Amino acid sequence: MADGNVATGPSLDEDVLNEAAKWRKGGRNVALATVVSTWGSSPRPIGSHLAVDEDGKFVGSVSGGCIEGAVVSEAMEVMNSGKPKVLEYGVTNELAWEVGLACGGTIQVFVEKVE
Repeated sequence: MADGNVATGPSLDEDVLNEAAKWRKGGRNVALATVVSTWGSSPRPIGSHLAVDEDGKFVGSVSGGCIEGAVVSEAMEVMNSGKPKVLEYGVTNELAWEVGLACGGTIQVFVEKVE
C-alpha cells in the first residue's frame, strides 16, 4: 500500500483499516472517516473508509476524490479536538460545489479519532 498523499488506485477498506492500525501502532495520531449514508448518485458505497494521519497523509476514499481534501481537513480538526463529527455534502450544500461534489447526490461521512 502506498504511503503518501495520493492514492495509487482504489484501496480495499481492509487495507485502509490495516494502514490506520499500523500508523496508530507507530505512535501517530489517526482519524478514520467512514461513509455512513448516501442518497442519489454517490461514487463510494456506505462503509467506505479514508484514514488520515497527523501529517495529512491519507489512504482510501470516501468519494472517489471529489471531497477528500475537505474530509482530510476535517479529520485533522477531529484529531486535535478528539470530538467526532458527521459531515454532509450534497448538491444543495454550497460547499459541495466548492469541493467538487457535483454528482447529484448526498453523502454523510462520520469522522472519528482512532484511539
